[in-house]
Amino acid sequence: MIVAFSVAPSGGTAAQSDGSVHDAVAAAVRVVRESGLPNRTSSMFTEVEGEWDEVMDVVKRATEAVGAYGSRVSLVLKADIRPGHTGEIDGKLERLEQALGE
Repeated sequence: MIVAFSVAPSGGTAAQSDGSVHDAVAAAVRVVRESGLPNRTSSMFTEVEGEWDEVMDVVKRATEAVGAYGSRVSLVLKADIRPGHTGEIDGKLERLEQALGE
């Protein structure tokens, strides 16, 4: 499965003076990268690929890491559950680029 998620703190002193929550988001991304699972981060979401239990464990730990920065956490999650397929975090993009080139 591939999960795209966005997690951010609210409440407390989570935001920098400019409203940014980059330190909290960095804590979440650090958890994802240290998991060893295939992943990528864009300006809006972090994607992680693996088996259901391992991906959800990473999302949970990333959410908990952000929780240290505020009294509440907002989590947005979208999943592509396709048993028996791996390497789709790159495969989907490769197929898209091929279609665009045709």
